[in-house]
Amino acid sequence: GPTRKMPLTASAMDFFQLFVPDNVLKNMVVQTNMYAKKYQERFGSDDAWIDVTLTEMKAFLGYMISTSIHHCESVLSIWSSGFYSNKSIALIMTQSRFEKILKYFHIVAFRSSQTTHSLYKIQPFLDCLQNGFDSAFRPSQAQVLHEPLIDEDPVFIATCTERELRKRKKRKFSLWVRQCSSTGFICQIYVHLKEGSGSDGLDALKNKPQLHSMVAKSLCQNASGKNYIIFTGPSITSLNLFEEFEKQGIYCCGLLSTRKSDCTGLPPSMLNNSETPQSRGQYRIRMKGNMSLICWYNKGHFRFLTNAYSPVQQGVIIKRKSGEIPCPLAVEAFAAHLSYICKYDDKYSKYFISHKPNKTWQQVFWFAISIAINNAYILYKMSEAYHVTRYSRAQFGERLVKELLGLEDTSPSH
Repeated sequence: GPTRKMPLTASAMDFFQLFVPDNVLKNMVVQTNMYAKKYQERFGSDDAWIDVTLTEMKAFLGYMISTSIHHCESVLSIWSSGFYSNKSIALIMTQSRFEKILKYFHIVAFRSSQTTHSLYKIQPFLDCLQNGFDSAFRPSQAQVLHEPLIDEDPVFIATCTERELRKRKKRKFSLWVRQCSSTGFICQIYVHLKEGSGSDGLDALKNKPQLHSMVAKSLCQNASGKNYIIFTGPSITSLNLFEEFEKQGIYCCGLLSTRKSDCTGLPPSMLNNSETPQSRGQYRIRMKGNMSLICWYNKGHFRFLTNAYSPVQQGVIIKRKSGEIPCPLAVEAFAAHLSYICKYDDKYSKYFISHKPNKTWQQVFWFAISIAINNAYILYKMSEAYHVTRYSRAQFGERLVKELLGLEDTSPSH
């Protein structure tokens, strides 16, 4: 749960600034102004440009965040006369001023001579966000490594033509998270860039388990010695990775696939489906030290690799129609934690910022901001302030937008 007690009067902005404090926003102001100055020195002066202020930067973020609540395809719809126009917030800043800030917006204006990382324009912000996640929240023992579901503007996709869909550029990166399965709080973000079709590209990441293993190690680098139980999907699950994690005091439970997983070192007899018909709930077990390989049958064979649960401990899967199906405890735990993450995705994925910039670092930035707001709301729901105001996720987002824009509205939402 939360590591600090927030006051009863804490606002949406207070929770958001646990992760994006004023000093980060001030740095955005400085870097944006530096980039604008350098850009104009190179390409000619821009008489319409005036240095951005902290108040304007907060308003700029507020406009962007508003797209996560109203799901308009373009943030510029706010100033239009169409369905997505929003006259109540459009008066804070003119459209032309907003577009100028959007043109020059930067977090790191210039690459330093020592920089080799492709995400140098966003890395300082991701590091700050990570520090905020670590200091504001203590996760539960059970955590999940996965790619979060990000809604792709359902309203737009339902109404656009096939040609417009084809024009939409595919993301050039893969976003992975380590997530507390009890609360949904995202503890760590890892971004893997698609930098061509070489061995480090996203195409390779989709096909090569060793690259998924690299993602898992990066996500768990701060988890050593804490006795966490990490749940993984088939692309990450492997005997070598789990044994390596066990040496670091990290325990695992993963679904295994003969097609997607690295099955090196596992007995072939357990990877082949038995020809004799089996009844639901039957399972076979093979052990090596603390590691158990479980082959469980339920209208098909499901294999699990774990060193976090004893294979002899019994659990049960409850199905609405067929009732209870016996299974090892590891299978029950895996199903329970993964189902919670699916509920998280269903609830929070639709609140990702809809703005789709062309630059990859900006795409990563807006996804990271969206995750920070979801995390802020989770902390808000666990605080005493929630019992006073009881905002839904949409209301919390609206409050945050108004506070960023400096609109005073203290009337409670119902």
